Amino acid sequence: MAANFQSEDGDIIDCIDIHKQPAFDHPALKNHTIQMRPSFNLPEDTSRQENKSNSKQAVAMAFQTWQASGSCPEGTIPIIRFRKTLRGSSVGKKNMLITGNRNGSSFHFNPSAEAQNNVSIGFLPNRASATLVTVGYNYIGASADINVWKPYVQRPDEYTTAQIWLQAGPGNNFESVEAGWVVNPKLYGDSDTRFFAYWTKDGYKTTGCFNVFCSGFVQISRKIVIGAKLSPISSKHGPQYQISINILQDQATKNWWLTFGGERVGYWPGSMFNYLSHTATLIQWGGQVYSESVKKTPHTKTAMGSGSFASGLRGSACFISHPRIMDFSKSFKYPEWVGTWADEDYCYNPLNYREGIVGEPVFYFGGPGQNPNCP
Repeated sequence: MAANFQSEDGDIIDCIDIHKQPAFDHPALKNHTIQMRPSFNLPEDTSRQENKSNSKQAVAMAFQTWQASGSCPEGTIPIIRFRKTLRGSSVGKKNMLITGNRNGSSFHFNPSAEAQNNVSIGFLPNRASATLVTVGYNYIGASADINVWKPYVQRPDEYTTAQIWLQAGPGNNFESVEAGWVVNPKLYGDSDTRFFAYWTKDGYKTTGCFNVFCSGFVQISRKIVIGAKLSPISSKHGPQYQISINILQDQATKNWWLTFGGERVGYWPGSMFNYLSHTATLIQWGGQVYSESVKKTPHTKTAMGSGSFASGLRGSACFISHPRIMDFSKSFKYPEWVGTWADEDYCYNPLNYREGIVGEPVFYFGGPGQNPNCP
């Protein structure tokens, strides 16, 4: 087996020794012993399966394009080769969080959850979000099926995501592990939709980065490339595609395990964190746009989700179905308390929508960015 090969989508995949991956540059991982599998079996989410089987609108799974071109041998992991070195570069990072309130932002809990209405959500400079939020418990996991699109990104230094966040810690110095899909031209050199993972220990100030561009995330899978292109992509009023993401904490080691489509990709070691070495206390599902022209006029035209507002619903708007949390009952469940958050309702908005009187809601989100109501 070759040490590298080229995917049909143009990416070059390098197969590197699992013990020589960038994760081990992290000071907390000195002498770290790789955990090749979690101490738990992935719990079965029966309600999620029942909802899927009863759905009138089937959604197919997207896959990683590179998988049609080859695979890496035992004892190695696949990493995308880049034209320039990104390790230690700000290209792979997110920007710092600043807490506070802003005119135009909104946070709404449903009527049954008014007791949770005192939650304060911080906001990021140069970033706009539209998310489904749950708080109030100690969480050891979250999952969802995330609809896959290819939204427009106006400038190379902007990006847009659809993802899950698990967070803990103070608002201006939070810890977070995250995964989903992203369109990030500056990072990848193209406008394709790709799978990503991210972590930070201090609200994006100095720590963390996308994928495996810096130390931290320990990959064990030789079948999944973090950063690989996803295919097929959903189309307006056409076929819909999704990816399934799970992030679960191993209670024996406190490592946070990431799975993609049922495949264990790897983990964020619990030893890297303070608050997340215990549990997460806030979970979000949804989208985010990074641009220096959000929360300003003129606003960026970079889109979130499909580029359509949440009111377009299935076939038009991006959606996240089967959002699940896990607490110490160690079973998946729909959150008891949920709310929606938006930085800029007229640019990108959220909608937790239930069809009919039975079944659980589906979370829709997104928007075009600049438009007549978001100049």
